[in-house]
Amino acid sequence: MPTPPSPTLILLNLPPSILCGINLQTFTTTPTFLGIKSLPPGHHFLFTSPSASLSLRDGFWFHIPPPPPSPTTTTTLPPPNPIFRKWNPETERLTPCPDDTEAHAFIRSKGGWDEIYEKNLTPYRQSARDEDVGKEEVWWGLTGHISSGLLGWFTGGDEWTVSSASSGVQDRDEIPGLSGEEVAGVVGGEKELGMLGVDLRKTWREGAVGRERTEGARDRSWLLGEVCGRVSRSVGGGLDGEDEWGDVVLGQMEVCFLMVLTLANYSCLEEWKRIFALVLTCEKAIEERYEFFEKFLALLRRQLERADDVEGGLFDMSDDGGAFLNRLLKGFKRTIDRYAKTEDGMTDGIDDVEAEFEELEKWVRQQYGWEMGDEFVRSGMLELEDGEMVEMETGEMEEEDESGEYAPMIVEL
Repeated sequence: MPTPPSPTLILLNLPPSILCGINLQTFTTTPTFLGIKSLPPGHHFLFTSPSASLSLRDGFWFHIPPPPPSPTTTTTLPPPNPIFRKWNPETERLTPCPDDTEAHAFIRSKGGWDEIYEKNLTPYRQSARDEDVGKEEVWWGLTGHISSGLLGWFTGGDEWTVSSASSGVQDRDEIPGLSGEEVAGVVGGEKELGMLGVDLRKTWREGAVGRERTEGARDRSWLLGEVCGRVSRSVGGGLDGEDEWGDVVLGQMEVCFLMVLTLANYSCLEEWKRIFALVLTCEKAIEERYEFFEKFLALLRRQLERADDVEGGLFDMSDDGGAFLNRLLKGFKRTIDRYAKTEDGMTDGIDDVEAEFEELEKWVRQQYGWEMGDEFVRSGMLELEDGEMVEMETGEMEEEDESGEYAPMIVEL
Protein backbone atom coordinates (compact mmCIF):
# COMPACT_ATOMS: atom_id res chain seq x y z
CA MET A 1 0.00 0.00 0.00
CA PRO A 2 1.32 3.55 -0.69
CA THR A 3 2.86 5.49 2.18
CA PRO A 4 2.45 9.19 3.09
CA PRO A 5 4.99 11.60 1.57
CA SER A 6 6.45 12.64 4.96
CA PRO A 7 7.02 11.09 8.42
CA THR A 8 3.53 10.66 9.85
CA LEU A 9 1.83 9.64 13.12
CA ILE A 10 -1.69 8.19 12.70
CA LEU A 11 -4.04 8.07 15.72
CA LEU A 12 -6.93 5.67 15.17
CA ASN A 13 -10.34 6.20 16.83
CA LEU A 14 -9.15 9.19 18.86
CA PRO A 15 -12.28 10.85 20.34
CA PRO A 16 -12.87 14.57 19.81
CA SER A 17 -12.50 17.26 22.47
CA ILE A 18 -9.71 15.61 24.43
CA LEU A 19 -6.36 17.19 25.25
CA CYS A 20 -3.53 16.13 22.97
CA GLY A 21 0.02 17.37 22.94
CA ILE A 22 3.22 16.73 21.06
CA ASN A 23 6.48 18.03 22.48
CA LEU A 24 5.74 21.63 23.64
CA GLN A 25 2.50 22.05 21.65
CA THR A 26 -0.97 21.24 23.01
CA PHE A 27 -4.39 21.37 21.40
CA THR A 28 -7.92 19.99 21.66
CA THR A 29 -8.81 17.29 19.16
CA THR A 30 -11.57 17.70 16.57
CA PRO A 31 -13.73 15.03 14.84
CA THR A 32 -11.62 15.30 11.67
CA PHE A 33 -8.22 15.02 13.41
CA LEU A 34 -6.43 11.76 12.61
CA GLY A 35 -2.77 12.51 13.32
CA ILE A 36 0.31 14.61 12.62
CA LYS A 37 2.38 14.86 9.46
CA SER A 38 5.74 16.31 8.41
CA LEU A 39 7.46 15.22 11.61
CA PRO A 40 11.13 16.29 11.76
CA PRO A 41 13.86 13.77 12.65
CA GLY A 42 14.55 13.22 16.32
CA HIS A 43 12.84 12.06 19.51
CA HIS A 44 9.28 13.21 20.11
CA PHE A 45 6.75 12.80 22.93
CA LEU A 46 2.99 12.66 22.38
CA PHE A 47 0.51 12.61 25.26
CA THR A 48 -3.26 12.64 25.73
CA SER A 49 -5.71 13.31 28.52
CA PRO A 50 -9.51 12.94 28.65
CA SER A 51 -9.70 16.57 29.80
CA ALA A 52 -7.55 19.69 29.81
CA SER A 53 -7.45 19.76 33.61
CA LEU A 54 -4.72 18.17 35.69
CA SER A 55 -6.20 14.68 35.25
CA LEU A 56 -4.17 11.56 34.59
CA ARG A 57 -2.13 11.95 31.42
CA ASP A 58 -0.55 9.22 29.37
CA GLY A 59 1.99 9.41 26.57
CA PHE A 60 4.71 7.71 24.61
CA TRP A 61 8.06 8.60 23.10
CA PHE A 62 8.89 7.79 19.49
CA HIS A 63 11.81 8.41 17.16
CA ILE A 64 11.85 9.69 13.59
CA PRO A 65 15.16 8.63 11.99
CA PRO A 66 17.03 11.12 9.80
CA PRO A 67 16.70 10.49 6.07
CA PRO A 68 19.55 8.39 4.67
CA PRO A 69 21.87 10.08 2.21
CA SER A 70 20.50 9.92 -1.30
CA PRO A 71 22.68 7.84 -3.69
CA THR A 72 22.25 10.45 -6.40
CA THR A 73 20.97 13.99 -6.48
CA THR A 74 18.03 12.91 -8.63
CA THR A 75 16.94 9.97 -6.44
CA THR A 76 13.97 10.54 -4.12
CA LEU A 77 14.02 8.25 -1.09
CA PRO A 78 10.72 7.16 0.50
CA PRO A 79 9.88 8.50 3.99
CA PRO A 80 9.86 6.10 6.96
CA ASN A 81 6.78 3.97 7.52
CA PRO A 82 3.96 5.75 9.38
CA ILE A 83 3.55 5.17 13.11
CA PHE A 84 0.12 3.89 14.16
CA ARG A 85 -1.52 4.17 17.58
CA LYS A 86 -5.07 3.14 18.49
CA TRP A 87 -7.27 4.69 21.18
CA ASN A 88 -8.46 2.23 23.84
CA PRO A 89 -11.77 3.53 25.25
CA GLU A 90 -11.56 1.27 28.32
CA THR A 91 -8.18 2.53 29.52
CA GLU A 92 -8.47 5.91 27.75
CA ARG A 93 -4.97 5.50 26.35
CA LEU A 94 -3.26 5.18 23.00
CA THR A 95 -1.85 1.70 22.43
CA PRO A 96 0.22 0.22 19.58
CA CYS A 97 -1.72 -1.46 16.79
CA PRO A 98 -1.14 -5.22 16.95
CA ASP A 99 -0.64 -5.34 13.16
CA ASP A 100 -0.83 -3.04 10.16
CA THR A 101 -3.87 -4.80 8.67
CA GLU A 102 -6.36 -2.89 10.79
CA ALA A 103 -4.48 0.36 10.29
CA HIS A 104 -4.41 0.09 6.51
CA ALA A 105 -8.07 -0.93 6.47
CA PHE A 106 -8.80 2.23 8.42
CA ILE A 107 -6.85 4.30 5.89
CA ARG A 108 -8.82 2.79 2.99
CA SER A 109 -12.11 3.48 4.79
CA LYS A 110 -11.18 7.17 4.96
CA GLY A 111 -10.45 7.46 1.25
CA GLY A 112 -6.76 6.53 1.14
CA TRP A 113 -3.53 8.31 2.00
CA ASP A 114 -4.00 11.24 -0.36
CA GLU A 115 -7.36 12.12 1.15
CA ILE A 116 -6.21 11.75 4.77
CA TYR A 117 -2.91 13.52 4.24
CA GLU A 118 -4.65 16.54 2.76
CA LYS A 119 -7.68 16.85 5.07
CA ASN A 120 -7.12 15.01 8.35
CA LEU A 121 -3.46 15.40 9.33
CA THR A 122 -2.09 18.44 11.15
CA PRO A 123 1.42 19.57 10.16
CA TYR A 124 3.94 19.40 13.00
CA ARG A 125 4.96 22.99 12.39
CA GLN A 126 1.77 24.99 12.04
CA SER A 127 3.45 27.89 10.27
CA ALA A 128 6.79 29.58 9.65
CA ARG A 129 6.10 32.11 12.40
CA ASP A 130 8.93 32.88 14.81
CA GLU A 131 6.84 31.49 17.67
CA ASP A 132 6.48 28.05 16.08
CA VAL A 133 10.11 27.93 14.98
CA GLY A 134 11.18 29.03 18.47
CA LYS A 135 9.23 26.23 20.16
CA GLU A 136 10.86 23.67 17.86
CA GLU A 137 14.34 25.01 18.66
CA VAL A 138 13.55 24.97 22.39
CA TRP A 139 12.48 21.31 22.16
CA TRP A 140 15.74 20.26 20.54
CA GLY A 141 17.61 22.23 23.20
CA LEU A 142 15.79 20.22 25.89
CA THR A 143 16.37 16.79 24.29
CA GLY A 144 19.97 16.99 23.08
CA HIS A 145 21.21 14.11 25.28
CA ILE A 146 18.22 11.75 25.04
CA SER A 147 19.00 8.50 23.25
CA SER A 148 16.85 5.55 22.23
CA GLY A 149 18.81 3.34 24.61
CA LEU A 150 18.08 5.68 27.52
CA LEU A 151 14.34 5.78 26.73
CA GLY A 152 14.15 1.98 26.61
CA TRP A 153 15.93 1.74 29.96
CA PHE A 154 13.87 4.55 31.54
CA THR A 155 10.47 3.20 30.43
CA GLY A 156 11.37 -0.46 30.88
CA GLY A 157 10.31 -1.65 27.43
CA ASP A 158 10.14 -1.12 23.70
CA GLU A 159 6.94 0.96 23.70
CA TRP A 160 8.48 3.91 25.61
CA THR A 161 5.21 4.72 27.44
CA VAL A 162 4.93 6.94 30.54
CA SER A 163 1.97 8.28 32.50
CA SER A 164 1.41 10.79 35.27
CA ALA A 165 1.28 7.96 37.80
CA SER A 166 4.43 6.12 36.66
CA SER A 167 7.01 6.04 39.43
CA GLY A 168 10.50 4.94 40.38
CA VAL A 169 10.99 2.53 43.25
CA GLN A 170 12.40 5.09 45.68
CA ASP A 171 9.45 7.45 45.14
CA ARG A 172 6.72 4.84 45.51
CA ASP A 173 4.61 4.77 48.66
CA GLU A 174 5.31 1.76 50.84
CA ILE A 175 2.26 -0.28 51.86
CA PRO A 176 3.02 -2.75 54.66
CA GLY A 177 2.65 -6.34 53.53
CA LEU A 178 2.75 -5.56 49.80
CA SER A 179 5.67 -5.93 47.39
CA GLY A 180 6.64 -3.25 44.89
CA GLU A 181 4.78 -5.07 42.09
CA GLU A 182 1.66 -5.40 44.26
CA VAL A 183 1.78 -1.69 45.12
CA ALA A 184 1.97 -0.88 41.42
CA GLY A 185 -1.15 -2.98 40.90
CA VAL A 186 -2.98 -1.09 43.63
CA VAL A 187 -2.32 2.25 41.86
CA GLY A 188 -3.52 0.98 38.50
CA GLY A 189 -0.76 -1.26 37.19
CA GLU A 190 1.58 1.61 36.42
CA LYS A 191 5.03 0.62 35.26
CA GLU A 192 8.21 1.17 37.22
CA LEU A 193 10.49 3.85 35.80
CA GLY A 194 14.24 3.42 35.54
CA MET A 195 15.94 5.81 37.94
CA LEU A 196 19.63 6.53 38.50
CA GLY A 197 19.53 5.19 42.05
CA VAL A 198 20.98 8.36 43.60
CA ASP A 199 20.98 8.10 47.40
CA LEU A 200 22.22 11.41 48.78
CA ARG A 201 22.40 9.91 52.27
CA LYS A 202 25.28 7.65 51.23
CA THR A 203 27.72 9.29 48.85
CA TRP A 204 30.85 7.23 49.51
CA ARG A 205 31.98 3.80 48.36
CA GLU A 206 31.17 0.61 50.21
CA GLY A 207 33.73 0.00 52.94
CA ALA A 208 34.96 3.61 53.15
CA VAL A 209 35.94 4.77 56.64
CA GLY A 210 37.48 7.80 58.27
CA ARG A 211 38.69 10.62 56.06
CA GLU A 212 37.50 8.94 52.84
CA ARG A 213 33.97 8.74 54.19
CA THR A 214 34.04 12.34 55.37
CA GLU A 215 35.32 13.58 52.02
CA GLY A 216 32.66 11.52 50.26
CA ALA A 217 29.96 13.20 52.33
CA ARG A 218 31.28 16.70 51.58
CA ASP A 219 32.25 16.13 47.94
CA ARG A 220 29.94 13.84 45.96
CA SER A 221 32.25 13.39 42.98
CA TRP A 222 32.70 9.68 43.68
CA LEU A 223 28.94 9.08 43.59
CA LEU A 224 28.58 11.01 40.32
CA GLY A 225 31.28 8.86 38.70
CA GLU A 226 29.72 5.67 40.06
CA VAL A 227 26.27 6.60 38.72
CA CYS A 228 27.64 7.51 35.28
CA GLY A 229 29.53 4.24 34.95
CA ARG A 230 26.81 1.97 36.31
CA VAL A 231 23.89 3.44 34.35
CA SER A 232 25.89 3.83 31.11
CA ARG A 233 26.55 0.10 31.19
CA SER A 234 22.83 -0.58 31.71
CA VAL A 235 21.74 1.79 28.95
CA GLY A 236 24.40 0.54 26.56
CA GLY A 237 26.68 3.43 25.73
CA GLY A 238 26.31 7.14 25.38
CA LEU A 239 24.34 9.28 22.99
CA ASP A 240 23.30 6.94 20.16
CA GLY A 241 26.68 5.23 20.00
CA GLU A 242 28.86 8.08 21.22
CA ASP A 243 30.27 7.50 24.68
CA GLU A 244 30.62 10.95 26.22
CA TRP A 245 31.05 10.87 29.97
CA GLY A 246 27.92 11.96 31.83
CA ASP A 247 25.55 11.99 28.83
CA VAL A 248 23.33 9.44 30.54
CA VAL A 249 22.89 11.76 33.55
CA LEU A 250 22.11 14.75 31.32
CA GLY A 251 19.70 12.62 29.28
CA GLN A 252 17.91 11.43 32.41
CA MET A 253 17.68 15.02 33.60
CA GLU A 254 16.11 16.00 30.28
CA VAL A 255 13.60 13.14 30.22
CA CYS A 256 12.51 13.74 33.81
CA PHE A 257 12.09 17.48 33.32
CA LEU A 258 9.95 16.94 30.21
CA MET A 259 7.79 14.38 32.02
CA VAL A 260 7.16 16.99 34.71
CA LEU A 261 6.45 19.62 32.05
CA THR A 262 3.97 17.50 30.06
CA LEU A 263 2.58 14.92 32.51
CA ALA A 264 3.13 16.57 35.92
CA ASN A 265 4.84 13.34 37.01
CA TYR A 266 5.83 13.59 40.69
CA SER A 267 8.48 10.86 40.65
CA CYS A 268 10.28 12.51 37.73
CA LEU A 269 10.30 15.81 39.62
CA GLU A 270 11.98 14.11 42.58
CA GLU A 271 14.56 12.46 40.30
CA TRP A 272 15.26 15.79 38.58
CA LYS A 273 15.91 17.41 41.97
CA ARG A 274 18.17 14.54 43.04
CA ILE A 275 20.26 14.93 39.89
CA PHE A 276 21.05 18.61 40.29
CA ALA A 277 21.52 18.16 44.05
CA LEU A 278 24.18 15.55 43.23
CA VAL A 279 25.95 17.49 40.49
CA LEU A 280 26.00 20.85 42.30
CA THR A 281 27.67 19.32 45.37
CA CYS A 282 30.66 17.88 43.51
CA GLU A 283 34.12 19.45 43.74
CA LYS A 284 36.96 17.28 42.41
CA ALA A 285 34.93 16.23 39.40
CA ILE A 286 34.63 19.84 38.23
CA GLU A 287 38.31 19.91 37.29
CA GLU A 288 38.34 16.36 35.92
CA ARG A 289 35.07 16.58 33.96
CA TYR A 290 34.67 20.29 33.30
CA GLU A 291 32.97 19.74 29.91
CA PHE A 292 30.17 17.83 31.65
CA PHE A 293 29.61 20.63 34.18
CA GLU A 294 29.57 23.23 31.45
CA LYS A 295 26.85 21.30 29.61
CA PHE A 296 24.95 20.68 32.85
CA LEU A 297 24.79 24.38 33.78
CA ALA A 298 23.66 25.34 30.27
CA LEU A 299 20.93 22.67 30.40
CA LEU A 300 19.78 23.73 33.88
CA ARG A 301 19.40 27.32 32.67
CA ARG A 302 17.37 26.21 29.63
CA GLN A 303 15.10 24.15 31.86
CA LEU A 304 14.56 26.91 34.40
CA GLU A 305 13.61 29.22 31.54
CA ARG A 306 10.67 26.87 30.88
CA ALA A 307 9.76 26.33 34.56
CA ASP A 308 6.70 28.59 34.35
CA ASP A 309 5.26 26.31 31.65
CA VAL A 310 4.68 23.59 34.27
CA GLU A 311 1.05 23.67 35.40
CA GLY A 312 1.06 24.73 39.04
CA GLY A 313 4.74 25.69 38.77
CA LEU A 314 7.83 23.52 38.79
CA PHE A 315 8.16 24.34 42.44
CA ASP A 316 7.64 27.52 44.41
CA MET A 317 10.52 29.78 43.42
CA SER A 318 9.82 32.30 46.17
CA ASP A 319 12.33 32.85 48.95
CA ASP A 320 11.02 29.82 50.86
CA GLY A 321 10.23 27.39 48.05
CA GLY A 322 13.34 28.17 46.01
CA ALA A 323 15.69 27.94 48.99
CA PHE A 324 16.69 24.37 48.04
CA LEU A 325 18.01 25.31 44.59
CA ASN A 326 19.27 28.70 45.78
CA ARG A 327 21.39 27.06 48.49
CA LEU A 328 22.86 24.54 46.06
CA LEU A 329 23.80 27.26 43.56
CA LYS A 330 25.47 29.31 46.28
CA GLY A 331 27.46 26.30 47.41
CA PHE A 332 28.56 25.59 43.83
CA LYS A 333 29.64 29.21 43.42
CA ARG A 334 31.79 28.95 46.57
CA THR A 335 33.41 25.83 45.10
CA ILE A 336 34.24 27.68 41.87
CA ASP A 337 35.61 30.61 43.90
CA ARG A 338 37.90 28.26 45.84
CA TYR A 339 39.43 27.07 42.58
CA ALA A 340 40.09 30.70 41.65
CA LYS A 341 41.95 31.28 44.93
CA THR A 342 44.36 28.35 44.55
CA GLU A 343 48.00 29.00 43.69
CA ASP A 344 47.62 27.75 40.13
CA GLY A 345 44.34 29.58 39.63
CA MET A 346 41.63 28.19 37.36
CA THR A 347 42.41 26.09 34.32
CA ASP A 348 40.84 26.92 30.98
CA GLY A 349 38.22 24.21 31.54
CA ILE A 350 37.09 25.49 34.94
CA ASP A 351 37.16 29.01 33.54
CA ASP A 352 34.55 27.87 31.00
CA VAL A 353 32.46 26.38 33.82
CA GLU A 354 32.65 29.68 35.69
CA ALA A 355 31.54 31.58 32.57
CA GLU A 356 28.53 29.29 32.14
CA PHE A 357 27.66 29.64 35.82
CA GLU A 358 27.79 33.43 35.52
CA GLU A 359 25.16 33.21 32.76
CA LEU A 360 22.95 31.10 35.03
CA GLU A 361 23.61 33.43 37.98
CA LYS A 362 22.64 36.44 35.89
CA TRP A 363 19.40 34.78 34.83
CA VAL A 364 18.22 33.76 38.33
CA ARG A 365 19.10 37.24 39.61
CA GLN A 366 16.92 38.87 36.96
CA GLN A 367 14.11 36.32 37.26
CA TYR A 368 13.95 35.65 41.01
CA GLY A 369 16.12 38.32 42.59
CA TRP A 370 18.55 35.72 43.96
CA GLU A 371 22.00 36.85 45.00
CA MET A 372 24.73 34.22 44.91
CA GLY A 373 27.30 36.24 46.87
CA ASP A 374 28.03 35.83 50.58
CA GLU A 375 27.86 39.54 51.37
CA PHE A 376 24.66 40.38 53.22
CA VAL A 377 23.58 42.23 56.35
CA ARG A 378 23.63 40.00 59.43
CA SER A 379 22.85 42.63 62.08
CA GLY A 380 22.05 46.32 62.32
CA MET A 381 19.67 48.99 63.56
CA LEU A 382 16.06 49.06 62.39
CA GLU A 383 13.79 52.07 62.69
CA LEU A 384 10.21 51.22 63.69
CA GLU A 385 7.11 53.16 62.60
CA ASP A 386 7.13 55.23 65.79
CA GLY A 387 10.74 56.24 65.24
CA GLU A 388 12.21 53.90 67.86
CA MET A 389 15.56 52.32 66.86
CA VAL A 390 16.06 48.65 67.72
CA GLU A 391 19.00 46.37 67.09
CA MET A 392 18.19 43.36 64.86
CA GLU A 393 20.17 40.23 64.06
CA THR A 394 19.30 37.43 61.64
CA GLY A 395 20.36 33.80 61.79
CA GLU A 396 18.79 32.78 58.46
CA MET A 397 22.17 32.20 56.82
CA GLU A 398 23.64 30.06 59.60
CA GLU A 399 22.91 26.82 57.74
CA GLU A 400 24.73 28.00 54.60
CA ASP A 401 27.64 29.43 56.62
CA GLU A 402 27.80 26.38 58.93
CA SER A 403 27.65 28.70 61.93
CA GLY A 404 25.45 28.96 65.03
CA GLU A 405 23.44 25.79 65.58
CA TYR A 406 24.70 24.49 62.22
CA ALA A 407 28.38 24.84 63.13
CA PRO A 408 30.43 21.62 62.91
CA MET A 409 31.33 19.97 66.19
CA ILE A 410 33.65 17.22 67.34
CA VAL A 411 32.13 14.28 69.19
CA GLU A 412 33.69 11.23 70.78
CA LEU A 413 32.38 7.88 69.54
